[in-house]
Amino acid sequence: MAYIIIDGEQYEKELLDLAKHHTTGAGESKLSKDEVADLFKSAKDGRGVTDTEKKTLAYIRKNFAFTEAAAQDFDDNYAKL
Repeated sequence: MAYIIIDGEQYEKELLDLAKHHTTGAGESKLSKDEVADLFKSAKDGRGVTDTEKKTLAYIRKNFAFTEAAAQDFDDNYAKL
């Protein structure tokens, strides 16, 4: 698993890359409900969601734009971790 350091904190590169991929390109500025589902599917790819994955998801929530419905889905899914 690859990591990236941002402001001295370690985050999972795969999750950050996925969020960036979903928010770049023509008409792609906000994460949608389907894209939020992709993020959580990726985070749950192992035996469970690691602390680094949780921290990365929290970073994504704070630093990326979401549609209103996607933001609600994200918050609901994150609360269940």
